[in-house]
Amino acid sequence: MPEKETIERAREDEREGKSPSTQAGEFVREEMHHIREGKHGAANTKQAIAIGLSKARRAGVKLKSPRKGTASAQTTKKAERDYRKGQSNSRRKPSAPRSRGTTRALKKEGHNAASHSSLSRQARTSAKKRSSSTRHESAVKAAQTRRRAS
Repeated sequence: MPEKETIERAREDEREGKSPSTQAGEFVREEMHHIREGKHGAANTKQAIAIGLSKARRAGVKLKSPRKGTASAQTTKKAERDYRKGQSNSRRKPSAPRSRGTTRALKKEGHNAASHSSLSRQARTSAKKRSSSTRHESAVKAAQTRRRAS
């Protein structure tokens, strides 16, 4: 369950007209803090990011599942399920035994996934995969939302 503060920060980003991925970034940030605190771990940085994105989708951020061919079928299916769960109004209290189980399993994972070096390595490799035009597009959009916010 994400912290209230994180949800509020994401809602604020939404009000400011920022993209869903920026809103989801708040949840990924929270996830990194949890791993650093030892609340739970992740096998690698990609898994840590995936957990954060899953939490964001379940919290109602309008973040679509990955496009065809960019992620495994299992990941896409999970993302779609999380998205539907977040967009529906039916809010049930999360199952305590299930939550305990996932927390215990994640605690056994490593804690290096949220280290500064592994995060920067992940950022570099994902940036390398993008074309200069897509990087330029997102930079232009960021500049526009910055102007709008101030």
